[in-house]
Amino acid sequence: LQIIMFKANKHRIENHIESLARFTSTPGHGATRLSYSKEDAAARHYIKQEMNNLGLVVREDAVGNIYGRMEGALKNAPAVIIGSHFDSVPNGGSFDGPAGIVTGLEVVALFRDYGFEPQYPLEVIAMIEEEGSRFGGGVLGSRMIAGQITLVDLNEMKDNTGLSAAEAMEKMGFNAAEIGSAQRTGKDVKAFLELHIEQGPLLEAAAQDVGIVEMIVGMTEIRITVKGKSGHAGTTPMEGRADALAGAVSILKELPGMVLDEPDRPVLTVGKLNVLPNGANVIPNQVTFTVDIRSAHSDTIQRILQKIEQLVADVKIPGISFSTEELLYAEPVEMSADIQTLLIENCEKLGLRYRKMVSGAGHDAMIFADFTETGLIFVPSKDGISHTPEEWTDYAQLQKGIEVAFETIVQLTEAKEKSSNTETY
Repeated sequence: LQIIMFKANKHRIENHIESLARFTSTPGHGATRLSYSKEDAAARHYIKQEMNNLGLVVREDAVGNIYGRMEGALKNAPAVIIGSHFDSVPNGGSFDGPAGIVTGLEVVALFRDYGFEPQYPLEVIAMIEEEGSRFGGGVLGSRMIAGQITLVDLNEMKDNTGLSAAEAMEKMGFNAAEIGSAQRTGKDVKAFLELHIEQGPLLEAAAQDVGIVEMIVGMTEIRITVKGKSGHAGTTPMEGRADALAGAVSILKELPGMVLDEPDRPVLTVGKLNVLPNGANVIPNQVTFTVDIRSAHSDTIQRILQKIEQLVADVKIPGISFSTEELLYAEPVEMSADIQTLLIENCEKLGLRYRKMVSGAGHDAMIFADFTETGLIFVPSKDGISHTPEEWTDYAQLQKGIEVAFETIVQLTEAKEKSSNTETY
């Protein structure tokens, strides 16, 4: 039996990852690349340049997602899309997001190297604002593609300087008013495949090469705003204060306990806290904080949300008001069973150790699954660490995941080989 082995180029992979890592506002302290920033502009220039070098037709949609397209033999056929996001959390790592974009670039390079011609068009995508680090909510690029975001939403989403997402887009030359043109549907997207680092310890601990994601947990992110009244820290009596931070603490201290008695082990995180006016000698007049809740069961998320709403309603402090706002809500999402089958077959063909697993992190794949067949591949994370400068995935492990992605994209695009410059084993 002859098995054709198509080998990804580890040097190319490493070069792309390290090149993208340079586009950060915190050199030496991890990747900080917020959407529509100068670091975003530098990274998108690199991505578009590399897409052009591969002979792809490059375009940016109205809101800043980047596409590189290889036409297929079938005219007007829906595209197979592969990719991920290129924004980061503050002081994050070099692999979260970029690994998926590099996978797309390398898959196209392998199509060129080995002479494959897709029947269905193949598109590489690089998306913005998956992390939600600038405007909150997360997976914004893919939610705009799915038609889940409106112009009103983009005008209401603001960064910590008060600049709206729509205004930030305009400064970068994009047009939020044309958001409708960014939408994709099942009519023009045949399938979506994303490769991502695991961001957890399971694959490394079991010495496994690939994770095949069956489900992405449901999640919600809310913002709680507490308003009080400012005053001089030295001259305002304690009994007359409306301290917004003290009011916030009355909520914050109760939140962790709200998930501990749930049987399916959900998680809750307060990840972002802003105190205004943030002066050492001024009583805070406003505090906002985010609450991130995740579970494999939507009824659990709803139950925890109800507990929080009740807590906020029950807290009565003179001069203090509380309000809540939903930034993101996503139901638990199952990945395509058919794509999972292809991924398993290709892992076995390549002799890779794999496991099926649930993703506790949200990814753009969960949004694409709303309108097309979607698959998600994990590769190991060293020590399970992510969202820090120490985030690391061995390039040889990333190479293995990309080879699985390549085999699967060949099948999804129904690509045909026009040459035989391959090695046999």
